[in-house]
Amino acid sequence: MAEPDRPVPHRPGAVSLFFVAKAAVFALGFWIWLLVLAVRGGDATGVHLIAATGAICTTLASVVLGARMALQRSAAVRHAELKRMLVDISWNAFAAAGNAEQPGKVVPFPSTSHDGERAPHRGTGERVSVLDRGDRSRGDRGR
Repeated sequence: MAEPDRPVPHRPGAVSLFFVAKAAVFALGFWIWLLVLAVRGGDATGVHLIAATGAICTTLASVVLGARMALQRSAAVRHAELKRMLVDISWNAFAAAGNAEQPGKVVPFPSTSHDGERAPHRGTGERVSVLDRGDRSRGDRGR
């Protein structure tokens, strides 16, 4: 029997890629403009400063957006693997509980004690539930 098709995990797609590509194109344009200004020679003016600032800022923006997209993609893959693992674990636990031939093979879920039952005497250092404290914790300290 073939394994059923599992849904493809969410991955950052066209919108994220569009903004990364857009920032990269603007960075390329600013770097070309700065290169042309540098090749033409002359004194550094405000235009050179604008071209250099634009080149640096758009390059940084494209790097940051690209890194963010890569992190989102890897996080989406990890999340999908985690969900798949949890489903497999729960399915295996369900199948083991249904196929258990002896009651000792399956660990039962913890349940609360019945109304009339009290926990036996505890040794020192053991934890006491709030419900098992009884009348000792109701403010009888002053007497």
